[in-house]
Amino acid sequence: MDKVTQNIDLVSGDVETKRADIRAYFVNTWALYESVFDTLASDEAFYERPQPLRHPLIFYFGHTATFFINKLMLAKLIDRRINPEFESLFAIGVDEMSWDDLDETHYDWPPVQAVRDYRDQVKDIVCRLIDTIDFTLPIDWDSPLWPVMMGIEHERIHLETSSVLIRQLDLEKVRPHAFFPACTAVGPAIENKLVAVDGGDVVLGKERDHRLYGWDNEYGHAEMDVPPFRASRYLVSNGEYLGFINAGGYEEDRYWDEEGLAWRNYHHATMPEFWRGEPGNYRLRLMTEEIPLPLNWPVEVCYLEAKAFCNWKSEQTGCHVRMPDEAEYRRLLQVAGLEAEHHESPISANWNLEHYASSVPVDTFAHGDFYDVVGNVWQWNETPIYPFDGFEVHPLYDDFTVPTFDNRHNLIKGGSWISTGNEIALHSRYAFRRHFYQHAGFRYVVSDKPVKTDFDVYETDELVSQYCEFHYGDACFGIPNFPKAIAQIALEAVEAKGKALDIGCSVGRTAFEIADVFEEVDALDFSARFVQVGARMQAKGRIRYERQEEGELVTFQERTLEGLGLTGDYSNIHFLQQDATNMKPIFSGYDLVIAANLIDRLNNPARFLKEIPNRMNLGGILLIASPYTWLEDFTPKCNWLGGFKKDGEPVTTLDGLHALLDDSFEMIREPQKVPFVIRETRHKHQHTLSEVTLWKKK
Repeated sequence: MDKVTQNIDLVSGDVETKRADIRAYFVNTWALYESVFDTLASDEAFYERPQPLRHPLIFYFGHTATFFINKLMLAKLIDRRINPEFESLFAIGVDEMSWDDLDETHYDWPPVQAVRDYRDQVKDIVCRLIDTIDFTLPIDWDSPLWPVMMGIEHERIHLETSSVLIRQLDLEKVRPHAFFPACTAVGPAIENKLVAVDGGDVVLGKERDHRLYGWDNEYGHAEMDVPPFRASRYLVSNGEYLGFINAGGYEEDRYWDEEGLAWRNYHHATMPEFWRGEPGNYRLRLMTEEIPLPLNWPVEVCYLEAKAFCNWKSEQTGCHVRMPDEAEYRRLLQVAGLEAEHHESPISANWNLEHYASSVPVDTFAHGDFYDVVGNVWQWNETPIYPFDGFEVHPLYDDFTVPTFDNRHNLIKGGSWISTGNEIALHSRYAFRRHFYQHAGFRYVVSDKPVKTDFDVYETDELVSQYCEFHYGDACFGIPNFPKAIAQIALEAVEAKGKALDIGCSVGRTAFEIADVFEEVDALDFSARFVQVGARMQAKGRIRYERQEEGELVTFQERTLEGLGLTGDYSNIHFLQQDATNMKPIFSGYDLVIAANLIDRLNNPARFLKEIPNRMNLGGILLIASPYTWLEDFTPKCNWLGGFKKDGEPVTTLDGLHALLDDSFEMIREPQKVPFVIRETRHKHQHTLSEVTLWKKK
């Protein structure tokens, strides 16, 4: 097996050559991923949990295979599953869990050999698909081979993340592997220096017709003017970081921000995760061995530790020291002559498994006046990941990026020794929680330019919690649960009960209420984080969330389907992220459509209402509920359905609904006011009346 792999140009060439290229890329990826797990000393090691808040390694071994099947089913490229149990068990739970997510009593992990056999079945299916599928060039978002490329690049991500987990196992659980040799070049610390970088214009993002596969967050456009700054010639080495430790860096609170201090105290951190031993006798844990701490290798830390180091460095030098932001990092690529794709113009660097299965000294790979601008270890950025202008979610993987738009996931750049595929592409954008460990270090810059670290996002944790309480929480002031009330009104009106759509489903209560009656329910929302709550409730039968009580005081709430009297199977609900005004054609054939508190939050509600008749069966029921709270923050005034005067006469939203719907629907009863309450805190609630109208498809 060849470790050195090249990205696939998805635009040029001919179909059969491209088919062969993608097949070879898939087979190489598959074998490479399995070889990482060959470093485990026994099958028993598959069931070890290197991190308390992450699944055992058997989950990750199965996860990438089930990802292929789940995405190919979603894309309708295959029509049946291989092992529905596996494809549920291994589907959810990749990221580090929060306090409420991981309960091992819910998992019955299968034997390793059963997962190996399953992987062999998946491999055969994907190979046959690649060999036989009809496609044309270019391969883009809508191509049938895009989900295949998605699965390949997804597995390459987990090649790296699994190696990090294996690196955190006890040594007796792993064994050396000839395919993953460690570097033997070690030496004293390298003295770091600052190098001036001229300012310049930076353009981020790539076009939809780019030649390489990309994740959704890479597309779009951002232009920035980067002022001059200075940057460290080398990545921060173990030796340089040791100066911070010896100066009491982990004991001095003033170097740590609030988040970092809480993390340090909780974990009782005194040194980086991969360091072992005591002062004067530190050792470094590699993937399958420990070696004396190489002072000239890059240090590997989480963002919070890197930030504390920069604060210490600022105090030592009297300069404003920090990590680069995303635009400054791109400027470093420019001045180093590295604005190129590796497969077109190979870059000499410690990445792509071209050299070692470990870091190397920080003065090994020169890139202009700098070293390791790419490769060796990932480099933390000051910038939280955010969407570029023009960002769109790919419908086959709605939760790849959207949940990270929370100002809590910071970008890492440049790749590590085991980064391959999309990870080493010019436009790649990966982000992790700030306390997360990858094979990641940092370089620092000196600049007085403020860094934007707070980006507007669609929802916040507080908002998600409010809607968890709204859907599943306690009744307020004797007012019945609104999502349940809406479901009851809809069920009283429907006749045929084949397929239902809950559009703008939020966290999902209404979908559960109607799923016992309907054969199939699509529960869609623009917010991936909202539908994730519904999916978690569906998978586990429970959710937990923080409920704000007063100021900083919160209580931890648990809600279960059983406790709400919902005792059905609910496997007939499909929670998916989708834009109500741009739904895919597959969302059709409905006997019931529920659009609750949705239309006055759409940019173009008329577009949704004009299209929805085409998605419904004859005699189907459309339920619209809305408080008609028209705000230009959500809907341009020119798109309001009502709430304004026209030719001096008032136009109500009901007038607007009749104008748009009467050709296709008959309103079957008078509008009904249904109250609801949103609980913000123990002492603050929003009381609203939503007007419900019912329309029957002609």
